[in-house]
Amino acid sequence: MNIDFDRSACQGHNRCYSLAEALFDVDDEGYAILRLGDGASAEVPTELEELAQLAADNCPEFAITVTP
Repeated sequence: MNIDFDRSACQGHNRCYSLAEALFDVDDEGYAILRLGDGASAEVPTELEELAQLAADNCPEFAITVTP
């Protein structure tokens, strides 16, 4: 599974961080940061795939997408 994060679409709701701390962090201004890959796209480890999908499903700005 691959995860893509559009940081420019992030509005700082931080649902992704609340639900998937293993995948996301928060910067000093309160916006999400993808911990994996280059910060915009990454291959998700198998054990974190469920969290990646949960974060994507709960992002009100649709800044997170996952693909098989």
